[in-house]
Amino acid sequence: MKKGFLVLEDGEVFSGEWVDPYDKISNESVGEVVFNTSHSGYEEIATDPSYFSQIVVMTASQQGNYGVSDEFWESENIWIKGFVCLEVQNSERDSHWVKTITEKGVPILTGLDTRSLTFHLRDLGTPWGALVCVEDEIKAREIGKKVIQEKRVALSDDGDWPFLVSCKEAVIYQGDVKRGPRVAVLDFGCKKNIVRELIKRCSEVKVFPSRTKPEEIKGWQPDGLLLSNGPGDPALVKESIDNVKELLGWKPLFGICMGHQILALALGAKTYKLKFGHRGANHPIEDKLLNKVYVTSQNHGYAVQEEGLSSDISVTHINLNDRTVAGISCDEKKCFSVQFHPESHPGPRDSVSLFDYFVGRLL
Repeated sequence: MKKGFLVLEDGEVFSGEWVDPYDKISNESVGEVVFNTSHSGYEEIATDPSYFSQIVVMTASQQGNYGVSDEFWESENIWIKGFVCLEVQNSERDSHWVKTITEKGVPILTGLDTRSLTFHLRDLGTPWGALVCVEDEIKAREIGKKVIQEKRVALSDDGDWPFLVSCKEAVIYQGDVKRGPRVAVLDFGCKKNIVRELIKRCSEVKVFPSRTKPEEIKGWQPDGLLLSNGPGDPALVKESIDNVKELLGWKPLFGICMGHQILALALGAKTYKLKFGHRGANHPIEDKLLNKVYVTSQNHGYAVQEEGLSSDISVTHINLNDRTVAGISCDEKKCFSVQFHPESHPGPRDSVSLFDYFVGRLL
């Protein structure tokens, strides 16, 4: 197996084994380096558009050990720029994940000290990094620093990452409930399981591109609106924040993750970058809407700032790890949102009843 390196923008280098059994991968790949504490869900993570342009470090030791299945994919694409783990299963029985990801041109780096790397990321924050396939660490650092600078500038020029991963044309899905409500979804990087959960409860679901004008959404005459998850900095999203402002108070609205942040900005709140984000399927949340405490799946690098929230906005959910805002509501504007993923995949289903809460407001 070839030698490979993860080079971080601070100059730190971690060595491992470069997995590319089909010789289909470029010798370097660049992205934001993040860690995920989920014990399973490598397929859902890699196909979640929220991970656009990120190199994902999995803290759980073994990856790829239960194969692959299309039913667990959260989109049609693999969005990550690299997959880093302690041990990837590449035996004759468990080689499906390696084949799936490397055939898409995504490098795997395995056999490195992910514990040490995760500690470093917790101290450093969310750095940009490069996966480099060379034999020499000095050469890897030299190449890594160069490509990080080049690709970082290119990706940062258009900071509206939700637009890059959003659908380009609206798509309609028939629901399972014939007399159920119709829900419009504004796609900032929508996971399939959000649509699946809505289909179970609605008669029709229509997914609109991220920059869709309010007039087009109103013309479809939905009973409610959902703002989906997505990648990147919410403050850099173009057009969508102003569009959401025009929709506030018209119909009940539910925001998830990026949708939560965009809703907050539309309400006049502010967002900020977390040091190393929340990514994993084991984050505890206090829910004041449903009066519960549960474990959630999360993936985000930004949060809503509690200071400065207007008096008509209530904080409804709290992240019990660091006390950050994990949900808000505004009765006057008929809206609420959460910073985590109630649709799970991967992760616990403890918070899926928030979809019932939302649909119940539409009936």
